[in-house]
Amino acid sequence: MGGIRVVTDSAADLDRDLAAGHGVRIVDLDVRLGDIGPDVTRQWSPEEFWRQCAKTSVLPETSAPAPGAFAEAFEAAGREGAAGVVCVTISSKLSATYQAARAGAEAVAEQIPVKVLDSLTATMGEGLVVLAAVAAAGRGDDLDGVYAKAASAASRTHVLGTLDTLDNLRKGGRIGSAQAFLGSLLSIKPVVEVRGGVVEAESRQRTRQRSFEYLAKKVHDAGPLESLAIAHAAAGDVGALIDLVAPDFERDKILVTFIGPVIGTHTGLGTVGVCFETALTE
Repeated sequence: MGGIRVVTDSAADLDRDLAAGHGVRIVDLDVRLGDIGPDVTRQWSPEEFWRQCAKTSVLPETSAPAPGAFAEAFEAAGREGAAGVVCVTISSKLSATYQAARAGAEAVAEQIPVKVLDSLTATMGEGLVVLAAVAAAGRGDDLDGVYAKAASAASRTHVLGTLDTLDNLRKGGRIGSAQAFLGSLLSIKPVVEVRGGVVEAESRQRTRQRSFEYLAKKVHDAGPLESLAIAHAAAGDVGALIDLVAPDFERDKILVTFIGPVIGTHTGLGTVGVCFETALTE
């Protein structure tokens, strides 16, 4: 298969079947849950990850992939006949994954050209950037063209979420200005945003329903949208948010995905987020 191939990391929370259907290779970050190492956690589905987390008070830990894991993915694309690779990674301000991907690209520079994009976002915000790259590659764009389309999508992508707990974010050290939430009343439902590549405090809402309504208004006010995804960490009430955003985006085109181990490690069980790409204006 010729053309440009797309590689990403598991922080994108892309459904594995969806990714495979588009020929996207996913490089896994390492996730450890207590004594359970990455060789085991890598085999878990997001549903299984959350079931295991519910059994322990230990918080998971994550670490970036080795550069060799990216190099292997890039080389595999080359063996399959790809003319080049665009690799989209989680924000470099949240993980060392971008640096690992850059090192992996340098290692295979003589075998296949690779351009690595720092998405400056995470979860399905990153996933939407990947899908924008896939669409450009499918149209036959060259390496620079696919990279440019992905970069454009990244600049128009927004991620906001409401959390049930701040424990994971605080202990994981990825809290940014969301530090302001700590010490607040336990009754608040904080809303955070990935802004400028880091997690920032966005709003305090009094109830879960209010937080959903707030997220839906953000979607409404941002329109028109190119794409929209709802990502959740085993949240049984995610349907309520889908109902709220459906008037602003075709329901059957809303991508609904699980927040997996990488992002879930830092956001915690019950997190629900909106990830959307605003339409390109002339």
